[in-house]
Amino acid sequence: SEARMTKPTWTLADMPDLHGRLAVVTGANSGLGLETARELARKGAHVILACRSRDKTETAIAELRSSLAEVEDVKLEFRPLDLASLASIEQFATQLVAEARPLDLLINNAGVMATPYCETADGFEMQIGTNHLGHFALTGRLLPVLLAAAAARVVSVSSLTHEIGKLRLDDLHGKRRYGKWSAYGQSKLANLLFTYELQRKLEAKQARAIALASHPGYASTNLLRGRRIVHIGNSLLAQSAAMGALPSLHAATAAELRGGEFIGPGGFMQLKGWPRVVESHARSHDRASAAAVWAHSVEATGVDFAALER
Repeated sequence: SEARMTKPTWTLADMPDLHGRLAVVTGANSGLGLETARELARKGAHVILACRSRDKTETAIAELRSSLAEVEDVKLEFRPLDLASLASIEQFATQLVAEARPLDLLINNAGVMATPYCETADGFEMQIGTNHLGHFALTGRLLPVLLAAAAARVVSVSSLTHEIGKLRLDDLHGKRRYGKWSAYGQSKLANLLFTYELQRKLEAKQARAIALASHPGYASTNLLRGRRIVHIGNSLLAQSAAMGALPSLHAATAAELRGGEFIGPGGFMQLKGWPRVVESHARSHDRASAAAVWAHSVEATGVDFAALER
């Protein structure tokens, strides 16, 4: 879609009331996920923080509660989820689906960045495994409760780095050649290919749910800490995690947005600024690539999105 200004400055004040809504935010105990959970809860949503570490998440929830002291009846809940384990994803999703409560918002936010080569519990390269395949499996397993909601949204958090991403379907897991940044870029490109393909399938099924993607620009978060060039860049270019979370919050809640849109900062080179609809790289719109990644993901995870394929 053309990059269109939905509102010159969309801020937290523009978020609608979310009482009665259920949201799942992955990787919600720090950085962008923490800020996303904070603002969804502030507006009344029941937020499930889906994270690996109970200790870190309970500490985060205590911090959130104290920052939201003026908000009545804050609903925050930790549930264990390790996106690098298909068994953990299945356990998390099975429990949520069994509760049969419609899921209004799924924010696929968690991620690992530029890690040395290592593998997930299921033998996937860690970055494509966590950032893409983990969220693919999670979304597919949560489909029954997403489709049951009045107007669910699946928001997948990509990155400007998707622009350097190239899909290497013959070596998706970097067994033959691995570069930590090229693998990260590939995983963030996969997030977009997944989002656009999911939106096409939801439309074809005439589902009420929609899929969107977002990126935080250059946000100062834990993912970036300790990287040599970063402290210089941060002072000049980075925006806070709170500003970096705005594109996700915009994608999750703004009524005027449409499925398949990509939200990022509207400022210089999309590095910072207020959220708006932005364009992603042409490679992310390649339907043959999207279909190939989808087929690979179904085969790798065993999750087939059957409700959309019938």
